[in-house]
Amino acid sequence: MLNPLDNYFEQKDEPIKSCLQYLRLLLISYPDITEHWKYGMPFYYYKEKMFCYLWIHKKLHQPYIGLVDGNKIDHQDLLQEKRARMKILLINHLEDVPEEKIKSILKSAFALRK
Repeated sequence: MLNPLDNYFEQKDEPIKSCLQYLRLLLISYPDITEHWKYGMPFYYYKEKMFCYLWIHKKLHQPYIGLVDGNKIDHQDLLQEKRARMKILLINHLEDVPEEKIKSILKSAFALRK
């Protein structure tokens, strides 16, 4: 029996599944980031505080990284939409994952926590 986190990733169809799994591995490769099941989704904590989460955009059907306190980060690729505190980074699952862009945005998000 899979835990809820593993089950979330396993139930997705390709190529979204591979994209989400890649993002998952990227996030947990950082020291001080831990993975949790919260609000029915994979949530990532940095130094024991909510940091980001992975989800799929309801209308665009694209995976994204949702950043807690993303409203404090100024980056052209982050979308606020109707969120007050969060911003999201959409990931095109049909292209290569923009790892350097993600790392740059995460670096800005880490800086907010220091």
